Amino acid sequence: MSSQKLFFAGSGGQGVILMGQMTTYAAMYEGKETTYYPSYGPEMRGGTANCTVVVSDRPISCPLIYDADCVVAMNLPSLIKFEQMVKPGGILLLNTSIISQRPSRGDITVYDVPVNELARDIGNARVANMIMLGALVRSTGVVSRGSVVKVMEKTFTGSKARLIDLNVSAFDFWKMPQRV
Repeated sequence: MSSQKLFFAGSGGQGVILMGQMTTYAAMYEGKETTYYPSYGPEMRGGTANCTVVVSDRPISCPLIYDADCVVAMNLPSLIKFEQMVKPGGILLLNTSIISQRPSRGDITVYDVPVNELARDIGNARVANMIMLGALVRSTGVVSRGSVVKVMEKTFTGSKARLIDLNVSAFDFWKMPQRV
């Protein structure tokens, strides 16, 4: 890996900012160079939210990106607005629980991840973003599972420590489809 450019997008409350933060911290645990650039509207829940993460084995000159190796689209407006940001040959992860529209491009790999249904199967709708984070890590290899678990252990402390096992289970829940 020389560098990977990631873009997370959705609405406030879907956990896109947390996914970006956790990816960034996991990269730091691995001694990689990383930048994190969040953007969200004034409304915390329901407004737009996105963030850019760059992970590299070299110093990063700018946190802004214009094309991404992987885009996570957690809602339909994010698919519509950011599909074109995926580099040819890149990856698009779709929350197919609420996105029924198909991407218009054929030069990218698309993974359908029904995070809301999977989170309900686990028994907690609030872990949908951790399911998507697991899908991102497995499909890109940007950081290791172990580094993400370390981040969870640092993030969920005190009374929230009881959430570690649930979040690790959610992270591990989605399985990549076999290539044909």
